Amino acid sequence: MKPTVTAVLAALLSILLSKSLQASSAPAEPIDAGALEAFVDGAVRPLMKNHNSPAGTLAIVKNGQLMLARGYGFQDVERRIPVDPARSLFRAGSVSKVFTWVAVMQLEEQGRLDLDQDINSYLRNLQIEPAFGQPITLRHIMTHTAGFEDGRVGYLVVDKVQRLLPLAEAMRRYQPKRVNPPGVQASYSNYATALAGLIVANVAGMSYNEYVARHIFEVLGMEHSTFDEPLPDHLVADMTAPYIAAQGRYQRGYFELISAFGPAGALSTTATDMARFAQAILNGGELDGRRILKPETVERMLTRTFAQDDRLVGMGLGFYEKEINGTRVWGHAGAMPFFHSDLVIDRQHDLAFFTSFAAFGGAVVNAAFSQAFYDQYYPAATEPPPIPPEDFASRADRFAGTYLPWRASFSKFEKIRELMSNGLRVVPMPDRTLLLVADTGAKRYVEIDRNLFKEQDPDIVYGVAASRPRLMAFQEDAGGNVMALTLDGRPYASSYKAALHQTGRFSKKLVSVSAAIFVAVLLGALARRIYHPRSVAADRRARRIALACAAVNLGVLGFGAAVLPKVMLNEYAEFPAAFHIFMWATVLVVATALLMLWQTLLAWRYRMLSGWWERVRYSTVTLSCLCMCWFYWYWNLIGPQYFAQVTS
Repeated sequence: MKPTVTAVLAALLSILLSKSLQASSAPAEPIDAGALEAFVDGAVRPLMKNHNSPAGTLAIVKNGQLMLARGYGFQDVERRIPVDPARSLFRAGSVSKVFTWVAVMQLEEQGRLDLDQDINSYLRNLQIEPAFGQPITLRHIMTHTAGFEDGRVGYLVVDKVQRLLPLAEAMRRYQPKRVNPPGVQASYSNYATALAGLIVANVAGMSYNEYVARHIFEVLGMEHSTFDEPLPDHLVADMTAPYIAAQGRYQRGYFELISAFGPAGALSTTATDMARFAQAILNGGELDGRRILKPETVERMLTRTFAQDDRLVGMGLGFYEKEINGTRVWGHAGAMPFFHSDLVIDRQHDLAFFTSFAAFGGAVVNAAFSQAFYDQYYPAATEPPPIPPEDFASRADRFAGTYLPWRASFSKFEKIRELMSNGLRVVPMPDRTLLLVADTGAKRYVEIDRNLFKEQDPDIVYGVAASRPRLMAFQEDAGGNVMALTLDGRPYASSYKAALHQTGRFSKKLVSVSAAIFVAVLLGALARRIYHPRSVAADRRARRIALACAAVNLGVLGFGAAVLPKVMLNEYAEFPAAFHIFMWATVLVVATALLMLWQTLLAWRYRMLSGWWERVRYSTVTLSCLCMCWFYWYWNLIGPQYFAQVTS
């Protein structure tokens, strides 16, 4: 009896000690303000320094309290004015969208909006063009499944007040093409969000900015937040200056103007104001006894409404899901030329935080901070690496290919963004994994379920913002063929499997071969000029036409190579005159190609030139001219394939 009791007591003591050791080794919750501040400072300052971010701000709420509000760096670098988290304004970018969604849901609560009604019924002096036999609804817009193509160069964000348009006029002028049936493919849309803001204004009978100020900012006591551009006079002095790290120092940028699409990204705010908003969402729509939404409405907004694959994170009503170390959170990120922001709402831990960091490096700081925070307080459980199935090689090739984003332009010259990029490439590897290759890195994935793959190594990241999608899922068409790809952590985006001719690599090779042939034509003309071979007048005319065609193609191609990258890199500025000239110069390529085609037919009919072999070479030049016509046509580079700008 005594040995048994002793054994039981020993076992109990062992269990208690084990539990005690587990508790002592478990990370502490972020409820000690001093420890939290020390950790955050230690994480943020090196990140900002190492990535050239001159200013940053953040606020963290936990268990109904503001646990930390911090400013880093300088609101004004030249004048050495430090960032104040309660006063220094930062541009929130697409974090602005959550206020548009709250405004929509407020009007829906009042019965003035129906999320499943054709949005055309709420629009004045503007109608969305019909397509696919289905109307677009606010539910589609809030889940980024309206089906619009994307576009922004020259009009989404501008650099001069004189170029701004009223919201209604911008929505009419810049209506994009519909490229997918609504509710089918996720494709992030600033236009659709701005359209929702216009609907709020139409139904409420006041401007969008006034509505948000009156029904959200004033209710929550957000005294340093505004959608107005330029800023109201009383806030101008508090605006954090925009900077870019260039030529060994911080150079001032400009105040990004997005009023024409304001509901999608025009918010200027402080960390503490955003903390109040986040706390209201955590509280079910209420703060300090004042309410912006009913609890059941908040619950609907933070419940999955659409997912490209149910095994991945999805979209709520406006807010989207993310998973950090196994914790499902809601929120929204935002990026502008000079500021990068993030809003995270973690209902599981009654926690939320807002961060915003300046300059290009701010994107890295944002992504790295949220990961570092969860690594510190809510680390991921250790999981064994997935094991590739033995038979995977037999089906690996069905996933191989290039995948291009649905968030792209299909009808305007901006389509060349996909020409400049290589998209996402999926490559089967000898170790029975799939290698996902982006322009900025690569990551391996292992099959764990039908059309579902898991990262092989969680520590491998790729992308400028330390992207680390945990899962990768493929979609099939009705015939069982792989047709699309979705990455975990991006429920607002999907990519289609591109045919060979749709890829930038194909076009680049086509242009390279054609350009080489044109150069050969020029060299051949030079050689004939040196050796003075005799030829009849008809042959000389045919060769001169080929020479002119080659010269025009090389000239236009070189001109475009010089102009287009600058336009794409300076997408917020007015189009230079050279851009307009180039877009019309491509018409010359078409004209000379038609002339070349006619001359080729004559050459074969009348047995012109020095023999059949020269006629074959001549036909090759003609084929190259026609290939260049296809190239400019496919990438929307013939004529004014762009929205007319508002000039200053």
